[in-house]
Amino acid sequence: MSPHSRATIGYIAPFIAFVVSMAIERLIPLPGQWLYPVRFAIVLALILTFSLPYLTWRPRFPLGSVLIGVAVFVIWVAPDILFGYRDWWLFNNSITGAAKSSLPPHLKQNIVFMALRSISSLALVPVLEELFWRGWMMRWLIDKDFLKVPLGTYQSSAFWIVALLFASEHGPYWEVGLIAGIIYNWWIIRTRNLADCILAHGVTNAVLSAYVIYTGQWQYWL
Repeated sequence: MSPHSRATIGYIAPFIAFVVSMAIERLIPLPGQWLYPVRFAIVLALILTFSLPYLTWRPRFPLGSVLIGVAVFVIWVAPDILFGYRDWWLFNNSITGAAKSSLPPHLKQNIVFMALRSISSLALVPVLEELFWRGWMMRWLIDKDFLKVPLGTYQSSAFWIVALLFASEHGPYWEVGLIAGIIYNWWIIRTRNLADCILAHGVTNAVLSAYVIYTGQWQYWL
């Protein structure tokens, strides 16, 4: 296998596995208490097997990354707290779906499941998404031989395509997803370090997970 092919797998395989497993879950309503651990195990195995050579764990701006992560969390929940427009047709329709959790009530009381769900949200999801969106796609859109493109290289079309696709990934939260995508894109350009984006994204998801569990606002876990 060529270095380019190995790198491509390392950057995109965890994300694809995650998305495919979510699609299967929607098509075939399988029990979440065992489907989620299987998904977790598969994505973790792919990261450990293929992605580790392309990951960095030393953020250049750790404090800035933490502050950005908290700021994105505030941006994520503030519109619902301040304005409560999530039921408008722009955010509740056949394309975006509705801001409703798919978790059955019994799983919300399952401590093991909730711990695994939280760990996945704050540790796995930021890694697989940052590898895919800002590690691979922002560079691949500039040059198909993406390894030639330094992390954080700015090109307007790549910047906005990734931001829009990142927004579409978040369904009824697409507008705050767009803002988050813009911020994370800007941060990779500013830091040129994937670890900073992973840290910022991880902080956002960690604080959001704590907020969901503490307040019972399960709609943020679609």
